[in-house]
Amino acid sequence: MALSPRVPELSALELLLAVDRHGSVGRAAAELGISQPAASARIKGMERHLGVALLDRSPRGSRPTPAGLLVVGWARRVVEAAEALDAGIDALRERRDARLRVVASLTVAEYLMPGWLLALAAARPATAVTLRTANSTAVAEQLLAGEADLGFVEGSHTPAGLTGAVVGADRLVFVVAPSHPWARRRTPVTAAELAGTPLVLREVGSGTREVLDRALGAAGVSATPLLELASSTALKAAAMSGAGLVCLSELAVADELASHRLVEVPMADLDLHRPLRAVWPTGTRPTGPARDLLTFTRKS
Repeated sequence: MALSPRVPELSALELLLAVDRHGSVGRAAAELGISQPAASARIKGMERHLGVALLDRSPRGSRPTPAGLLVVGWARRVVEAAEALDAGIDALRERRDARLRVVASLTVAEYLMPGWLLALAAARPATAVTLRTANSTAVAEQLLAGEADLGFVEGSHTPAGLTGAVVGADRLVFVVAPSHPWARRRTPVTAAELAGTPLVLREVGSGTREVLDRALGAAGVSATPLLELASSTALKAAAMSGAGLVCLSELAVADELASHRLVEVPMADLDLHRPLRAVWPTGTRPTGPARDLLTFTRKS
């Protein structure tokens, strides 16, 4: 049943109880952090609204009228119930904020997440964070199943059922060992050449593979996998061992390229850039530590 429009606001009831405690509108106003004129206006407004006088005012102070005493008794129960509700909400928030479950694609988890989580730990030292790694398809599945609070994926689109925000950018590169013949190549490799070359790739379902397949499809060709591996570490090891042409994130091989342990092979006519996204189920929004983590990703 809807409440009657005659029911006063909670703040007005709190003020009435303070006047009853102190015997003074001025002292009640000081306790609640409002001016005496504002407190007097609030009490008078409540009296007009209810149609009864609530206070007897005199030079010695203000006391509830007989009708006011009845309202004070009812107001006390309402305010106590509101305080219990407030305490319960705080407890729920504390329980929610005590943990954060994050699931992230491998590139984000390995190369970006550590800095973000350090910032979160400084802001929320009491929050326990669980970080799981998975390919982009599995990230979406875990979020939609309620097994994670916030996810991070790589790829050209936001997975179905999720809402996302771009938090960074990356580029796929093709690399080989310095001993590979293409390590000294100066002319870019064409899409047709790439289609005829056995490649070492991430597995289907990963954001890396999705971006590569989409770029090759736009050029009218497809990849020929020699090996499919499920981690950047395995891909880098395969490249350095001379397994062949390997496609992976530029973030993942920045150190190896700088130290010349791997060499980037130039590509022609392929757009291999990709956004990195934070994602969560559509119809919800990140709250508590998940919201804070999202804020830190945008500051990096």
